[in-house]
Amino acid sequence: MVEKKGEDILLLDIHELTMLTDYFVLCSGASDRQLQALESGIREEIEKQLDVSPLHVEGEPSSGWILMDYGPVVVHIFAPEVREYYNLEGLWRRGRVIVRIQ
Repeated sequence: MVEKKGEDILLLDIHELTMLTDYFVLCSGASDRQLQALESGIREEIEKQLDVSPLHVEGEPSSGWILMDYGPVVVHIFAPEVREYYNLEGLWRRGRVIVRIQ
């Protein structure tokens, strides 16, 4: 994500709060093109390193939010204003921050 210029990257451990997943990865991109590059880069790197494809991908760069479901890890790629609006960090504030790269 950092290589594709992802911004405000957060790895949040929520396994004690929900049965849906164990971790959320959140990051932001400044444009539709960057959101698409982040999604493609994440998909390619995970397939290359772990031979795993997402179970489900939802959203489009033009919507400002792409969700990639890998089961125990769910990746959220946001436009900054959409990330602020949905405020997943606030919603899941009881989760434990593992890594934050700003």
